[in-house]
Amino acid sequence: MGFLKHSVNGLVSLLISVAVTVKLAGDDDGPWDLSEVALAVAISAFLSGFFTSVFAKD
Repeated sequence: MGFLKHSVNGLVSLLISVAVTVKLAGDDDGPWDLSEVALAVAISAFLSGFFTSVFAKD
């Protein structure tokens, strides 16, 4: 049950972060493609949400 809860928290974090990033970032805002930025944000957000859930006190 714990792993599922942590995974869901990571997924929620991923969805919110990627949605905000794609909405606010323009495709010509920098030297990177929007898809590369979205992928980096997705990985970072999932890991952040997952491990915050793992190490949070209940």
